[in-house]
Amino acid sequence: MQAAVPSKQSRQDTRDIPVFPEQIALFVLVTVLFFLWGMSNNLTDILVQQFRKSFELSPFGAQLVSTANFTGYFVMAIPAALIMRHWGYKTGMVMGLLLFGSGMVLFWPAAVSGQYIPFLIALFAVGCGASVLETAANPFMAQFGPPQTSERRLNFAQSFNPPGTILGVIIGGQFIFSGVELTAAQVAKMKAAGTYAGYLHSEIMRVVPTYLALGSAVLLFALVLSRMKFPVVSSDPNAGPGSGAEDTGSFVELLHYPQLWFAVVANVFNIGAQICMWSNLIPYMKQYTPVTERSAAHYLTATLIVMSIGRFATTPLMKYFPANRILGLYALINVVLMGLAVTRPGMLGAYAIVIASFFLSIMFPTIFALGLKGLGVNTKLAGSLLVMAIVGGAIFPLFLGAIARQTGSLALGYLVPLTGFAGVSLYGFFAPRPKEA
Repeated sequence: MQAAVPSKQSRQDTRDIPVFPEQIALFVLVTVLFFLWGMSNNLTDILVQQFRKSFELSPFGAQLVSTANFTGYFVMAIPAALIMRHWGYKTGMVMGLLLFGSGMVLFWPAAVSGQYIPFLIALFAVGCGASVLETAANPFMAQFGPPQTSERRLNFAQSFNPPGTILGVIIGGQFIFSGVELTAAQVAKMKAAGTYAGYLHSEIMRVVPTYLALGSAVLLFALVLSRMKFPVVSSDPNAGPGSGAEDTGSFVELLHYPQLWFAVVANVFNIGAQICMWSNLIPYMKQYTPVTERSAAHYLTATLIVMSIGRFATTPLMKYFPANRILGLYALINVVLMGLAVTRPGMLGAYAIVIASFFLSIMFPTIFALGLKGLGVNTKLAGSLLVMAIVGGAIFPLFLGAIARQTGSLALGYLVPLTGFAGVSLYGFFAPRPKEA
């Protein structure tokens, strides 16, 4: 079924509806959450390369970093929604911050152990915390103001996610990467001298200061947010401002909203493509270009800057053009750019990956907001399903790693994100959604 397109008159009417709520201080604090988990999310892209070196992993084994992190999203999304259905968004956000920060602190004992599995457990805990945060913060932002401007409001809040990811990658590139890249002859010499194992352990320990500092900041922010007063956010027209009742909803009722299920599938493709694209940029450049790890990290930083520009530049366009059409067009452009990464490995392919981040920028918040349209009291539970769809970031990289291991070519592995963006494009152009979307 083809999407209903808003009339020119209806789009004109929404231009005068405010985007931001009156409680601007709380809006700002919740927006900070997008910045905080952004710092963590793209540190995993640094960890893929760092652990690949420190634990001498295959391309497939290194992808378990993303798998552990994003499996946490899948596991915790529905429990988070059920908790918030009873105790509200504030409880969800504070609980998410506590899980998130605690997972980062676990990097210390994991590094001391010198084993890969404890790191994967810590990353899983971080992913669980981030899942709770996203299950809370995304639908809260979509509902924290007029429903007609939910896409613009959520895109604005999500615009502060890329600056967080930029800072995270800069910190990771500077403090996690040592800049030491040994040749095969140097490795053989260190092994003969019995110093190679010590070198690898020192590389593992480099992750500790960054994650301890970030984890401490997250736990401190949990304390700050716990002191804030949250409003009742409800989609029930019978629940007035003084009712004290937030949304409850029912999973059974969600079966009657096809726009939600199309959005869930689209989000699986979107996040899978995104994580494949970013987490493999540094290994891609190491395989096909002469750049160092730290130089490649600068290109990863560039992708995040470009993404941030894309969000800030595109969000105003949604006043004039349907968000789903922009989404479909942007995803189609990324199909072409991923085609360049596959067929032109090297600097041209790397530039294509960087540029693709501009068009990736609006995909998650737009899919999320469109999927929640018209769901009323079921919004909170529906949000958990859209967050569960982030499990695409756990699954797609495994396919990319398997292709790279079998063929010896990371470039061919980029067929996986190409497929993901193709799915998002089809959703943008053809998926059903309610008339008001």
